[in-house]
Amino acid sequence: MTDAMQTSAILSAGMKLLRENLGIIETEVFIINIKNKGFDYTEWRENLWGNMTAEELFSKAADFERQYPEYIPKNAKVI
Repeated sequence: MTDAMQTSAILSAGMKLLRENLGIIETEVFIINIKNKGFDYTEWRENLWGNMTAEELFSKAADFERQYPEYIPKNAKVI
């Protein structure tokens, strides 16, 4: 598989995930914001959790799972 084919496959898979999870309109809003605001993934990732400890992060994830069970894949495994 060439790099171009890999890139195309990744973009297709990403768009499919966005559409399935956000819907068409929200996907467009997401893409527009990423393009127009000079989104820096590395900076976003570094600031994502702030100074949260692993315990705090786990607690928030558990709270989310209880509050929104529909977002948890049926085949998800608890570790």
